[in-house]
Amino acid sequence: QVQLVESGGGLVQPGGSLRLSCVASGIIFRIYNMAWYRQAPGKQRERVAHIASGGSTNDADSVKGRCTISRDNAKNTVYRQKNSLKRGETAVYYCNAVLGNLGTFWGPGIQVSVSV
Repeated sequence: QVQLVESGGGLVQPGGSLRLSCVASGIIFRIYNMAWYRQAPGKQRERVAHIASGGSTNDADSVKGRCTISRDNAKNTVYRQKNSLKRGETAVYYCNAVLGNLGTFWGPGIQVSVSV
């Protein structure tokens, strides 16, 4: 059974930082492309970061320079370091694993709230 479990969310002040983690089980993690998505209240889910199985990364323009995505294949974990957070980044953040047409998996999501 495939499981993706996010952690590290919570309440953070504007300008603050946090690190999200997503631990995967039930898949050969190192061959999967991983991504972070977010869904703000009343908006569609959008991809904010992607890291390929080979390690190349891609970030949404709105977060470039402030956030990074990384992975540790030995720990079956993908990370999302978020710095200089903005109020508009309050959202539920989802971990995603995809391997072409062979499978797409989602975590349950974790709340990140940016507020004073």
